[in-house]
Amino acid sequence: MKYRIFILSFLFVLFGCSNPSADQLHDGDIIFQTSQSNQSTAIQLATHSKYSHMGIIFFQNGEPYVFEAIRTVQYTPLDQWIGRGQDGKYVIKRLLDSDKLITPKSIEKLKGVAETFQGKPYDLTFEWSDNSIYCSELVWKIYERGIGVQVGQLKKLRDFDLSNAAVKAKMKERYGDQIPMNETVVSPGDMFTSELLQIVKVN
Repeated sequence: MKYRIFILSFLFVLFGCSNPSADQLHDGDIIFQTSQSNQSTAIQLATHSKYSHMGIIFFQNGEPYVFEAIRTVQYTPLDQWIGRGQDGKYVIKRLLDSDKLITPKSIEKLKGVAETFQGKPYDLTFEWSDNSIYCSELVWKIYERGIGVQVGQLKKLRDFDLSNAAVKAKMKERYGDQIPMNETVVSPGDMFTSELLQIVKVN
C-alpha cells in the first residue's frame, strides 16, 4: 500500500497539471512547448515533432526564468513563458548525469555562455553563425560551449522534411530561391529526443 501511494505521488509530481514549483527545477533544465507563432506549424511538419520552441531554465533572485530566443535573446519569467505556449502545455527535461555535470561551477559556465548571446536578434533564417540566434541553437550552444555536452543531433537543412506546402511557403518567404540546404541546423525535436535527457515534469 505504501509503495502504491509512493508511485501515485511520483506520477502526480511528474504529470501534474500545475506549473512547476521552484523546488522541482534546477538551473540548466531544458523546457519544451508547442509555440503559437506563425512559423510553428512549418517547424512541426519539417521536424516531425510537436515541439517547436524551447529554452533553458536559470534562476534569478530565487525565481525561475527561461532564457530563450524570441524577438531577441532574453530572460522570460517561467509562468509567462508557459502561458505563451499552446494550451499551457510543456515538458521539462534534465541531463541524465545532472548530479555530476550540473555543479555550481558548471552553472556559472552555462550562464557565462548565455550572457554572450543576451540581446541578440532572433534568427529567422536558421543560420549557424552567432550573429543572430534561434531557440534550439541557443540552448545547444550554451551546453556545448559551457560544459562540452552536445544535446541533440546536428543536421543539415536538407535532412528535414521540406515536402509539405506549408514548409515550402515558409522557406520561400524566408529564403526566396536561395535555400541553404547545407546549413547546419538543430531542431527542438532533435533535442527533445536526445538520449542524454530525462523527463522532470510534464504538463
